[in-house]
Order: sequence, then C-alpha cells, then structure tokens
Amino acid sequence: MKPRMVIVNEKDNIIGYKEIGTLALKDIYRVSALWITNPKGEILLARRSLKKKHDPGKWGPAVAGTIEEGENYKENIIKEVGEELGLKNIKLRKGPKRKVSEKYNYFCQWFTLEIAKDIKDFKIQEEVEEIKWFSKEELLEKIKSEPDLFLNTMKQWIKLFV
Repeated sequence: MKPRMVIVNEKDNIIGYKEIGTLALKDIYRVSALWITNPKGEILLARRSLKKKHDPGKWGPAVAGTIEEGENYKENIIKEVGEELGLKNIKLRKGPKRKVSEKYNYFCQWFTLEIAKDIKDFKIQEEVEEIKWFSKEELLEKIKSEPDLFLNTMKQWIKLFV
C-alpha cells in the first residue's frame, strides 16, 4: 500500500487521507519545509531531482516533505532532513505557517535551522539533484533574472526569511 497523505480543511484540521498520486486539485494537504542558513548568512537551497513528477530540476527550500498519515509537521521535517541531507540531532526552530493556494493547495509549516557545514558534509539522496549555499544578494538576483529556475512559491518564501 502506498503512503497516505493527510488531507485537511481550510482551518488545517484533518478530514481524511489519500494515497500519494490520487489528489484532486481541490484537496488541501500539509507540507513541512526547512529554511537553512549558515553563520555567514548564506541560504541553503536544494534543486529537485530531474525525475520528480512536479517541478523537476527547480530550486526550492533545502528540505520539504508532504505530511503522511500518522505524522505531524515536526516529525515529518525531522524525517525528511535525515533522508534528504543526512542530518541528525538538529535543533530546529518553528517558523511561520502559511496556506498556499496556487496550482496545489496546502499548508506549509516552516522550520528554521542555522548550521555551519560545507556542502561536501551533507549526504544528499535521490530526491535531491544538488544543493548549494546562496548569498542573499545572489539569490535575490537569480530569482529576478532567472525565475524559471525556482519553484513558483520561492518569491513568497524569500519575503518571509530574507
């Protein structure tokens, strides 16, 4: 059996579950995401695998995951950061939660982390094509000059954190 995603109402209350890949456009689901910075103020972003069904090869948050049945936002992000970057025993801070209503509808609970690690010290897995530290200036310029390289939602997430 495929994992089942948590489906919620407009107030983020659980109303059911659906197998991954069976969502209707009207369904609202839950996502957790992690905004990672380093002591230099750089931002870690991940480029999605080219094999991803949605937005392959686009840059987005360092870590993000869809909440599955039996998980809450924090449990999911801890699992995802271990799977996607190989990080364990980290001290997350809870950030803002926002509802996104674009092509897909979901609540995104953000967490933040500051960590001093070199790119080579992360252990990325197959969902991630590559990761990169961006300076704030470089990131803002790239999103402005080459917006198609990034997830559509990156502009709104940048406003929350930069």
